Amino acid sequence: MIKILMIEDDLELAEILTEYLEQFDFEVITEDDPFKALSILKLEQFDLVILDLTLPGMDGLEVCEAIRQRQNIPIIISSARSDVTDKVHALELGADDYLPKPYDPRELEARIHSVLRRYEALSDTEAEEHTDFKLNESAMQISHKGRALDLTNAEYGILAYMIKKHGMVVSREDLIHNVSAINEDSSNKSIDVMVGRIRNKLGDKSLIESIRGIGYKLLK
Repeated sequence: MIKILMIEDDLELAEILTEYLEQFDFEVITEDDPFKALSILKLEQFDLVILDLTLPGMDGLEVCEAIRQRQNIPIIISSARSDVTDKVHALELGADDYLPKPYDPRELEARIHSVLRRYEALSDTEAEEHTDFKLNESAMQISHKGRALDLTNAEYGILAYMIKKHGMVVSREDLIHNVSAINEDSSNKSIDVMVGRIRNKLGDKSLIESIRGIGYKLLK
């Protein structure tokens, strides 16, 4: 399931978009306060942000800049502001797409998929180039520093997801929802046990950092 944070003060529009996107297995969390939205992004893991520019107390361009300074997450601007300067500035600040209102929800859904595909391709390339891990999805095989790891299906799924999200915090809920080999009824304790087994098989427990109260981060 794709988890989206929508920062939008037009709650009626947000409700319409949410109902539409939920048909396509998107989970949408809406926040109309930009300061609260930035706090939520610190605490929870999202796959994409939909950001309005006209917000109470903080301009959307400032929000875009603040998000980009903290993390590498897809950002789609959804705004009624038609000034080309705003569009150019948003893209310069790190927004990935700019969708002027009004628009058909179908176009938003298509833009979301397009942006996520680009990020997924980039993430796979970076995982290969900047870590000691080699991920072979077709063979469901992971190697570390040239050594093939003997992993169960669930362990493979967990480590593969961490590799794709390299450098980002991955919550236990993310793993439960995104790793098909993990039962959705699995407890946090069972996830911890599987991560512990992966650490042992890697031979270096420091490679996976525990983030208290949230989950884990793959460091190398």
